[in-house]
Amino acid sequence: MSAVAVIGSGPNGLAAAAVAARAGLDVTVYEANDTLGGAARTQPLGGSAARFDLGSAVHPMALQSPAMRELGVLDAVDFIIPELSFAHVLDDRTAYAWRDLERTAQDLGAGGALYSRLLSPLVQRMDELGDTLLNPLLKVPSHPVTLAAFGASTLGGMGLKDLFSSKHERAAALYAGCSAHVAGGSRGPANAGAGLFLAAAAHAKGWPIPRGGSQAISDALAEQVKARGGRLRTGQRVTSLGQLPEDIVLFDTSAEMAGQIAGNRLPSKLSKALAATRRSPGSCLVHYVLSEPVPWKDPVLAQAGTVHLGGTAAQVGRAEREAKHRAPGKPFMIVSQPSVFDGSRAPHGRQVLWAYCHVPLGSPADMSGQIRSMIEAAAPGFSELIIESHVVTAQGLEAQNAALVGGDLSGGTMDLLGSIRRPVISTDPWYLGSKGLYLVSSAVPPGPSVHGMGGFLGAKSMLKREFGITWEDSM
Repeated sequence: MSAVAVIGSGPNGLAAAAVAARAGLDVTVYEANDTLGGAARTQPLGGSAARFDLGSAVHPMALQSPAMRELGVLDAVDFIIPELSFAHVLDDRTAYAWRDLERTAQDLGAGGALYSRLLSPLVQRMDELGDTLLNPLLKVPSHPVTLAAFGASTLGGMGLKDLFSSKHERAAALYAGCSAHVAGGSRGPANAGAGLFLAAAAHAKGWPIPRGGSQAISDALAEQVKARGGRLRTGQRVTSLGQLPEDIVLFDTSAEMAGQIAGNRLPSKLSKALAATRRSPGSCLVHYVLSEPVPWKDPVLAQAGTVHLGGTAAQVGRAEREAKHRAPGKPFMIVSQPSVFDGSRAPHGRQVLWAYCHVPLGSPADMSGQIRSMIEAAAPGFSELIIESHVVTAQGLEAQNAALVGGDLSGGTMDLLGSIRRPVISTDPWYLGSKGLYLVSSAVPPGPSVHGMGGFLGAKSMLKREFGITWEDSM
């Protein structure tokens, strides 16, 4: 039985290990931290009795992912799906993104018709859209009509966000908030397309919260590995290939770290490309324990799994572009309130809240003051409910998880160039140009988010290239 090593145990690494183990390979996962999951971990901080999502908290792409479906995660994890997928606060006004697109459009008033026209064709074809966008762009599309509809809607979305935002403020803000999940404030088609995909997911299958936290997703994947004889070794940091007995190595790491570990095994040109990975801004997170639910000024926000704070589409864009160079005075913020839906996160009667904003790459900036004051403005009395707060700066994110270079949650810049050249332009971007070496993290297509597809596709590439078998043959 051939031996395979997977370095890193984020969802991509665990998905890759599960694919390899199902094919009958001898698989060992090496994780530097003492717990599995990478950026999809849920655990206490600072001796707290509460459990916090250390990275991702809400998972729209999990429900769209072929990897999560075929590896059994969707059956093993209880995904809670709020009816109010997300909401966006514009000072004293709020825009609501309900699961029901028609209800959303009605609430938006004059801008609702345009919002619905942009999203309705995609919501109706969401499975085809997910299959298209969660696979490499450099291939003949399986669903060309859906891809064409997505392209047309992306152009329309760019117009809504950047040209007509003053006319349709609430509709534009909803869309801009989704686009701002991709750090950097780009006005290009990649940013607009990513926002469109997220918004369409909100109205198709929703933005789910896994019961028990993001760790539930990682644990479900880990069980798939163990069930087929794979080994999971935590607390084992790999710094060179010489440490490993395995001949085949899959890297669920940053592109830079993969290059460092592989050393002179890589072609010189590729090694330089990995080292020169373009990066998005970092993030600063604050984890709260509250004595009560957030006292939102708009009580409807209590129904939202995710709340966006940051004003109009124009204000969101300015804050995101500012974050590339300095800590914004009034950042765009993403807030998740999981314990409203999942009582397992905090001791009885308590609530956990997760909030973050973007900051310059590698910044030591503590944004807890800005984050607290912005939540307070939308929820007077919020500060009085805080029992605990745990700040994780962009530098702290990298300390928690070395794959998050400088606190960049995206695995590298996700503009149009960064979406295609990831890390190089190739029809097999996972293969590192040297026998047995593959990159399977968010640094390769289809990029960031908890969907496991980087690992799933990278492991399928490995099976075909190394053994001449397909995933379907191995099942």
